Amino acid sequence: MKDSYNIGLIRVVTFPQGDLLNLHGKIIERYYPMLKVTSRCIPDQPYGIHDEETELLAVPKIIELAKGWKDIDALVISCAGDPAVKELRQILDIPVIGAGESTALLALRYGQVFGVLGITKEIPNAYTRILGNNIVGTCDVPGIVSTIDLMAKTGKEKVINKALELKSMGAEVISLACTGMATIGVAKDIEDACGIPVIDPVIAEGLITYYECIKK
Repeated sequence: MKDSYNIGLIRVVTFPQGDLLNLHGKIIERYYPMLKVTSRCIPDQPYGIHDEETELLAVPKIIELAKGWKDIDALVISCAGDPAVKELRQILDIPVIGAGESTALLALRYGQVFGVLGITKEIPNAYTRILGNNIVGTCDVPGIVSTIDLMAKTGKEKVINKALELKSMGAEVISLACTGMATIGVAKDIEDACGIPVIDPVIAEGLITYYECIKK
């Protein structure tokens, strides 16, 4: 086992170099100090991925960015929709980790009925594949269209209200389905409001990445 591992992380929203671009990597490094994360983002998508059209635009950009990356031990696609994860696993000879799959897998540890909370009308595929028919309610948050909306003044309040609705429908655990919710640090606020476990997708993708690295 090595002392540290070099991790590439792709953000699917276009940020300039700086704190926002590197935020998810810094969160992962805080919880898993053996992982040294370098972050890059795809071009020309200032509102990220928030529907089928924007995902179709993003996938070839993610693949192109990933193929040119050298000297990393694993690659993280920091998006709950896991865009291009399947394709990149067939192309690259390193672990490729998606936020959605990681979050859904970890949610299984904490409950049997799941609320999936994101920004899209449709629940991302990894969640339905892993959590099956044990999902209650809908995924999207009223008034939130893109990850940028989460950073607005009322973003957290809207997310928490949706989480309370999912709990009232029987959710035993909230599985966040947008990595932008890690950007605003809302998981702890939801746990305080709802009193049930909440799975943060960036912490989850970091955990799976750590495991994939140390098991080699």
